[in-house]
Amino acid sequence: MKHVISALVQNKPGVLAHVAGMFAARAFNIDSLAVGRTDDPNLSRMTIVVVGGNEVLEQVRKQLGKIVSVVKIQDFAGRDIVARDLMLINIHCRPEKRAEIQALVSMFEGKVVDIGPKNVMVEISGPESKMEAFIDACRHYGIKATARTGTIAMPRYRKGEKN
Repeated sequence: MKHVISALVQNKPGVLAHVAGMFAARAFNIDSLAVGRTDDPNLSRMTIVVVGGNEVLEQVRKQLGKIVSVVKIQDFAGRDIVARDLMLINIHCRPEKRAEIQALVSMFEGKVVDIGPKNVMVEISGPESKMEAFIDACRHYGIKATARTGTIAMPRYRKGEKN
């Protein structure tokens, strides 16, 4: 089972290595890890996807809580969240096939971001299942390369609910 955890951490050198080292030392597998600054320049948000049972999730939460540079941990288990991935995908494409590719990109609400003589680069975002479906749809054209961010997620807040 996949679990999504958000960790608010100090934005300073070594924090990512410390968190990743904790995962390696305890043999927890990271399915996805995305890190970026927040609106506060002193803080970054890590969105970590972990595969395992509830006991693994509990251990990850406890171990993250022991790291001094981790300011806050949110476990999204059982919460209503919005989760997205971002992907750049470079697809082999002869000029006569560009209209087909463009129709496919439109259907998936993506965007063509670069065109070469024999390729098209597409940006697409959404849930992981959408990324996988787009990859499957493009496979017969020939995929040259993909780059993905990993999952980022935030909970939906209801009126009166605090962060």
